[in-house]
Amino acid sequence: MLNLTQKERMLLEDQKSHEQMCIENYTEYAQRAKCSELKQLFNEYATTEQQHLDSINQILSGTVPSTGGGAQQQNQTPTFTPSNTYDPQDALLCKDALMAEKYVSGAYNTTIFECCDTNVRQVLNHIQKEEQEHGEGLFNYMKSKGIYNPQ
Repeated sequence: MLNLTQKERMLLEDQKSHEQMCIENYTEYAQRAKCSELKQLFNEYATTEQQHLDSINQILSGTVPSTGGGAQQQNQTPTFTPSNTYDPQDALLCKDALMAEKYVSGAYNTTIFECCDTNVRQVLNHIQKEEQEHGEGLFNYMKSKGIYNPQ
């Protein structure tokens, strides 16, 4: 049974609220998105964010969740059909989601550094890596559709 410090509990409660907001946003964005590829991406991310929330809740209840063990699946970077046209609303949803992923990933960084238990750190590192992969997926979608052109 984990014995969390007051600071750990406070930071984990913050991460819990971030995950809840991500689930709500991705679910709503999937409904609002015009592009079928983007709808699918948002739905996948909502599912992953629910897993993150479940893990945070487990930690807050005093247990360390598994991150998948030895048969951990490799997260595949999605590929998108290139296009020079995009819906402006889809672009706005992507930009908002990417901004949120940047914030949430940074907040995980702080939480990880404040955790005493190595196993909890590993779980949070796993979640943070998936948040960064969400950011990469959004970035790649935006780049493929001409929403973002890194130069």
